[in-house]
Amino acid sequence: MMSKKDINRRQFLKNATGVAAGAIVFPTIIPSSVLGQDGSIAPSNRIVMGAIGVGSQGSGNMRGFLGKKEVQMVAVCDVDKGNRDKAKQTVDKRYGNNNCKTYFDFRELIAREDIDALSLALPDHWHSIPVVMAARAGKDMYGEKPLARTIREGRVMVDTVNRYGRVWQTGSWQRSVRNFRCACELVRNGRIGKVHKVEVGLPTGGGTDNKPIQPVPEGVDWNFWLGPAPWVQYRGVMHWNWRWIMDYSGGQLTDWAGHHIDIAHWGLGLDYTGPAEIEGRGVYPKDGIYNAPIEYKFTCTYENGTTMIVANDRQQPKGMGTVWYGDDGWIHVRRGKLEASSDNILKEVIGPDEIKLYNSRDHQQNFLDCVRSRKKTVTPIDIAHRSISVGLLGEIAMLTERKLRWDPETEVFLNDDEANRLLSRPMRSPWHL
Repeated sequence: MMSKKDINRRQFLKNATGVAAGAIVFPTIIPSSVLGQDGSIAPSNRIVMGAIGVGSQGSGNMRGFLGKKEVQMVAVCDVDKGNRDKAKQTVDKRYGNNNCKTYFDFRELIAREDIDALSLALPDHWHSIPVVMAARAGKDMYGEKPLARTIREGRVMVDTVNRYGRVWQTGSWQRSVRNFRCACELVRNGRIGKVHKVEVGLPTGGGTDNKPIQPVPEGVDWNFWLGPAPWVQYRGVMHWNWRWIMDYSGGQLTDWAGHHIDIAHWGLGLDYTGPAEIEGRGVYPKDGIYNAPIEYKFTCTYENGTTMIVANDRQQPKGMGTVWYGDDGWIHVRRGKLEASSDNILKEVIGPDEIKLYNSRDHQQNFLDCVRSRKKTVTPIDIAHRSISVGLLGEIAMLTERKLRWDPETEVFLNDDEANRLLSRPMRSPWHL
């Protein structure tokens, strides 16, 4: 008969594989049987993690997980050998050994049965395929925003993660910051009356330089970096400036939609739906390899009559962040700031019988807690899909230059075949979902 001490971390997590997220709730308190004598997490009971994509954002996320006592980071993956080697050094230094394994092909890392969870930070065009593979392999995931490059990819990701009962946390970390949660609670509890309009301000700008063709850096697998995107010669855009090329991203619009549009939905209580109409215009570079909009503005209208105006910050009256306008005032929240039309609004206390939103104070810790409890995270994949969908719908409206009617239930445009074709992008062989 198996004793309690034999029920270790691996069995605990494996028991949840294939169960729909939220269907089974385990205790969030770690039992003393998994702790070392000094109160630390025993190695056999840690959450074993791997990191795929360890460049700028990915290395930061990886270091964050390295600081958590319940995590054991064992593997890193990147198509750039320089990134791989730096990440391995960081991990090995943390543990005082040379045990961290490196991979350039994420499929080999995902295939490891000893890994419970993944930290993912890849270019947008690479978001969907590893997630679908990892979900099928039984991995829980912390993945960067935006969720996906297209709405169809996002839907496949949502359905697969939920089908296999995996825990997912999106890197939309503003939901784990107090001023954003407080702003949304005030709005949700009617402190500014009925909301009729929302303004979302995102960064202005993008790439404008014309990069020349150049040799692929030593240690880089450029073909693998391109993956499902069309083949092009290397022009030095791999580590940052890929954001300004629409084969890989949608510029500042899609880079930031998973932050401030996400907060707008949270405050409106519209986490699981989308707009019914979208129209807008964008300003695009006139020449060079960069083609993502450097200025953009579009208006979304929801079934309840609320309008959301999304634009680069120079076109918004209050700049960056999210502003809700109600019958009795307004609330504006952005990073490091919360303000309202009246100071009295901000002094309001949310009562015990009013709406209390998910209270996470540490985004990565929330993910780890949910890996153990099997509860939903503060930014689960369903919500992340709806948040970035608004940005992607705006992108399509600007490309087609006409008002579009959208069915948020079926996720198709009404009577517009051209717009519907833009809901997905072809994938270069052999990659597919």
